[in-house]
Amino acid sequence: MTEDEGLRERVTRQGEEAIGKLAQELIENPIVSGALSAAFETRERAVRAQEVAMGALNLPSASDLERLTRRLRGVSQRLEGIEDAVDRLEQRIEGLGTTSVVRQHLAAIEATLKRIETAGAKPAGAAPADAKPAGAAPADAKPASAAPAGTKPAAGAKRH
Repeated sequence: MTEDEGLRERVTRQGEEAIGKLAQELIENPIVSGALSAAFETRERAVRAQEVAMGALNLPSASDLERLTRRLRGVSQRLEGIEDAVDRLEQRIEGLGTTSVVRQHLAAIEATLKRIETAGAKPAGAAPADAKPAGAAPADAKPASAAPAGTKPAAGAKRH
């Protein structure tokens, strides 16, 4: 190390120490600390007064705009997340090849609907090919006279 570098370091160190002592003394001085506190309190009161005045004029304050900006960013990030999820879902659906399965199901539904339309368009007296004759009871139906188990027949009903 040269003599100039050593001297410079000593002067720098002494200058830093002097500035530190001065700052410490200023902070500890009640007049200076009182003035700083008063300045900060005045600033806060001015900000509050400005917000009240802006509110009375129905104008947003800087803090209102900052809050709105933060909320808008949050909504934007959530929307981007939803868009990404929809893109991933579309890719999975395309990868599974389910579009052809869905088309087959739709075609089957359409065919069934056409059969129903065709059956509904027949003349009133015509019965569909798989229909039972009029008055025929279903195979699992009970005779009309059979009462459910554990019940008494109605008065005047005949027993078989």
